[in-house]
Amino acid sequence: MECADPVFAHDFRRPRASNPAPDWAKAGGSRRKESALFTLARETPADWWEVEALYDLCFAPGREALSSYRLRDDVSPVDGLSLTARDPEGILGGAIRFWPVHVGRHDALLLGPVAVHPTRQGEGLGGLLIQHSLELARDQGWSRVMLVGDAPYYSRFGFEKLDGVEMPPPTNPERVLGYDLVPNAWEGISGKVTRWSKG
Repeated sequence: MECADPVFAHDFRRPRASNPAPDWAKAGGSRRKESALFTLARETPADWWEVEALYDLCFAPGREALSSYRLRDDVSPVDGLSLTARDPEGILGGAIRFWPVHVGRHDALLLGPVAVHPTRQGEGLGGLLIQHSLELARDQGWSRVMLVGDAPYYSRFGFEKLDGVEMPPPTNPERVLGYDLVPNAWEGISGKVTRWSKG
């Protein structure tokens, strides 16, 4: 099974001496498991329910009751940034999605969910999805990304706590994190995070 519109491929088994593992892959000091070649591709409508099943597997029941899902109601993920990761047999190993939101009067991307199948966890696939999608977001002209998550994990990718940015309740403000796609993109940005209202 071939992945539609592949955008990136990575083989964890054959690192090149001239291309050492990035810092995010080394974080934690643990050795990554041997893994097959993964191809990252833009998520298509045909992938939707398979990705939803992966999220159901990886997250607790009732995930759609979280406040971040209210920001996604009736809004489509950002085209070209939501990615799937498949092995050579076409089996889905991971997925990531991005959604447009407003923070005060400014535009931002809301990262998530990102998930890796339990049989593929510990191989660095989640980091690969995050790093590559952030590069794509920068190429698309976005300036800033935010998420709700664990700072110790996401800080390895450059995410930092956002002060003055208010997610819909109930959200722990310590878990509201941001990333600059361009220098100082979050400087002076504050206000409530609201659902995308542009066409």
